[in-house]
Amino acid sequence: MNQYKYKIYNLDCANCANELERSLNKIKIIQNVSVNFMTQKLTFECQEENLEEAIENIKKVIKQTEPDVTLKEG
Repeated sequence: MNQYKYKIYNLDCANCANELERSLNKIKIIQNVSVNFMTQKLTFECQEENLEEAIENIKKVIKQTEPDVTLKEG
């Protein structure tokens, strides 16, 4: 299991971060999801071979939960 970190943009409030984190935790192929409003970072763990699928699922959940939020590796 590898840990991945992504920068998130346009996250408006801590409550939005909590809501997004709860939604992302429902994705079965990722674990230990953390959305930090203060640092604007998303961290999660998944198997390396599942990373592409994980990112696709994360982007779908973000679009449904917080449509203005964008994701960038780093």
